Amino acid sequence: MHRKAVETALQVCPVEVAVAVLGGAWKLTIVKYLLDGPRRFGELGRLVGPVSPRVLTRQLRDLETDGIVSRTVFAEVPPRVEYELTDLGRTLDTAVAWLDQWGKNFEEQLPSS
Repeated sequence: MHRKAVETALQVCPVEVAVAVLGGAWKLTIVKYLLDGPRRFGELGRLVGPVSPRVLTRQLRDLETDGIVSRTVFAEVPPRVEYELTDLGRTLDTAVAWLDQWGKNFEEQLPSS
């Protein structure tokens, strides 16, 4: 079962599906940092930047529901949870690298204040 946003996008076009899955606060940044390997929640939060724990949790849950991220809970005290990209999530490598470079180029084109 897909999230409602993804279900709706599936009826429109593939671009809308991509936006439904990857659009939203911090999702592409989360994917970018998970491309380097599994991360714990706190580490991911520090890397992503000014994101609240509530928003980070929500975005990770969405990405998990959509099959982009997997969550592993280790039977330890205290519990350890790691997030990593699924095989499907790893296919975003080229797209994320391209968007990262495009963002850097855009930033360079902005007039300095």
